[in-house]
Amino acid sequence: MVQLSTNLRTVLVLGDPRLRQVAEPVSATLLAAAVTQELIDSLIDTMRAAGGAGLAATQIGVPLRICVIEVDHNPRYPYKPPIPLTVLVNPELTRLTDEEFENNEGCLSVPGLRGNVARCTEIGVRALDRTGQVLEFQVRGLSAGTFQHEVDHLDGRLFLDNLTDPATLATWDNFERFQKASYLDRVHELIARYGS
Repeated sequence: MVQLSTNLRTVLVLGDPRLRQVAEPVSATLLAAAVTQELIDSLIDTMRAAGGAGLAATQIGVPLRICVIEVDHNPRYPYKPPIPLTVLVNPELTRLTDEEFENNEGCLSVPGLRGNVARCTEIGVRALDRTGQVLEFQVRGLSAGTFQHEVDHLDGRLFLDNLTDPATLATWDNFERFQKASYLDRVHELIARYGS
C-alpha cells in the first residue's frame, strides 16, 4: 500500500523573492527541534513527489541552511548516477580541483527550462546530518554538480545565474530534441571517468 504524505510543501518558482534569500545557519538547538525535523521530512517528501534530485529549504520559503539530495532511478534524470538520500545541514563545499565540466541543469524552481552551467568535477562536502553528526566526504563527476546546485540555492542563487551561455537555455522538450544527444556524450564520458 502506498502511503501519501501530508508533509508536501509548495515549491517556489522563479520570480519569488524568497528564492533569492541567503539562508541562515542552523544552530544545534534548532536542528534538534521537532519543527526542524518536520521541515526535513517535508523537504524529502516534497522532493520525491516532485521528482527532483534535490531540494533546498529556501525553495519552500524557509531561509535555513538545509537541503536534501537523492537520486534513485529518477525518471527526470535517468542518466544521473545514484545518490543515497543525503540530508545536509549548514553545508560547506570546497573545490578540490580547478577542472570543470559543462552540466545541463534543470530546477524545480525554474519549471520547464534547462541550461548549461560550469561545475567543478571534484568537491569536498562538510555538513551536519539531521542528527547533528558531522559529515565529511568527497563527491566527483556528475554527482558533484547536483551538490553544487543545491548549495547554490542556500546562497540565493539559481542555475540561471551561472549559465555558461544564455544560448544554451532551452525548454525541456527542445533540450530533448536538440541538445540531449551531445549532453549525454559528455555525461557518459564523465561517468566513465569518475564513476559518478
